[in-house]
Amino acid sequence: MSKSTKSPIAHHPSPIKKSPITHHSSPIRKDWFLSWFDSPYYHILYQNHNEQDAKDFIDNLVAHLAPQYQALFPTETAKILDLACGKGRHSRYMASKGFDVTGLDLSDSSIKFAQDFEADNLTFYQHDMRKSFRINYFDFILNIFTSFGYFEKEADNLTALKNVTAGLKPTGVFVLDYFNSNWVVENMKSDYTQRAGDIDFHIKKSVQNGHIIKKIAFHTEGVDFNFQEKVRLFFLNDFEQLFDKAGLKITDLFGDYKLNSFDEKTSNRLIIKAIQK
Repeated sequence: MSKSTKSPIAHHPSPIKKSPITHHSSPIRKDWFLSWFDSPYYHILYQNHNEQDAKDFIDNLVAHLAPQYQALFPTETAKILDLACGKGRHSRYMASKGFDVTGLDLSDSSIKFAQDFEADNLTFYQHDMRKSFRINYFDFILNIFTSFGYFEKEADNLTALKNVTAGLKPTGVFVLDYFNSNWVVENMKSDYTQRAGDIDFHIKKSVQNGHIIKKIAFHTEGVDFNFQEKVRLFFLNDFEQLFDKAGLKITDLFGDYKLNSFDEKTSNRLIIKAIQK
């Protein structure tokens, strides 16, 4: 594993700016995540993500890592980056266990919410993962709940992973949690309605040009809204190539949040553990 001689450098993002909510039918933008993740309706649709599953995953991950990285436990000595942290639920839980946690997300509104929970060992910044943040700084970098694969350009995906490599200490560990593309395609519901809050979200899914396209339409407060999610169908061999180019070596694969072994056909998740090459 190569060692970096660079000192930790903090690149402080710009202060959070308030993003007013515009009440009209929203057009589908090229970078869909810029508008959708800042929409209050995104958080309504996904409000029922299982909180206990998230905590169990973190607990299982800590239990897996602790024997291999005893020098970082007790937890106060370990610096963790929650990359694409959303509103910070994973960050907050890890901080409650004593870790020194930094959360980054592109969404202004999510970071503004998360910053209300900041503490001595918990900080949040609005930041784009395609830009470097801190160099040779983190013991663990986590990218959880399919928070990757959004960019149109392949080069942007590689850039984001190279920034992960640069952000890790020489002995650091990167964990990426993605859906298992084989399982998702095989089990995909193409057309359904999901009720969340007081809203009926009409959802249509399809596979187009190597992406899962999820069209979301709903009516609320007298207004029609339309959003789209577009997430790359990365398979294991795709990640193997990307990680190699980014200077990362895959050491372990898991297929669910209990950290059972990965099976390309039956696992619903693809969880990758990697270190610097």
